[in-house]
Amino acid sequence: MRYHNITKDDMLNGDGLRVVLWVAGCSHCCKGCHNPVTWDPDGGILFDEAAKQEIFEQLDQSYISGITFSGGDPLHVANRPDIRTFMAEIKEKYPSKTIWLYTGDVWENICQDVAMQYIDVLVDGEFVLEKKDAALHWRGSSNQRVIDVQASLKQPDSKEPVLY
Repeated sequence: MRYHNITKDDMLNGDGLRVVLWVAGCSHCCKGCHNPVTWDPDGGILFDEAAKQEIFEQLDQSYISGITFSGGDPLHVANRPDIRTFMAEIKEKYPSKTIWLYTGDVWENICQDVAMQYIDVLVDGEFVLEKKDAALHWRGSSNQRVIDVQASLKQPDSKEPVLY
């Protein structure tokens, strides 16, 4: 997995103060994307042990609510195995911290993915420039949804998301 940045004390990409990992790789390439530099899965720098420790140092802080995975698309094929492994490690080491994940994919296509067991909140859907709305909380366009993943997985029909 490759990444472009680790943002500390972020208040825009999820609830509370967060650390954000901006991964490389996105096949959605949304018109008007605020971060097109992250589209190339071979861009950025290799996610290594030093980057992981930088994130852990942030998660060690009691005032940090959790981590947000963004990009790019953390669920891009180049990222999925490493993202799953890293999320599992975070949940084991920091069970009280929340994991948020932004993806251009939609819940109905990914709700069965094993990665969902680690995610607390998912912001799904491609950014649609024509539906851009700066007044929206935690999302850029009105087609995107902020989903309570764990509540959604408990639904009899897990394809029907529970909004956060």
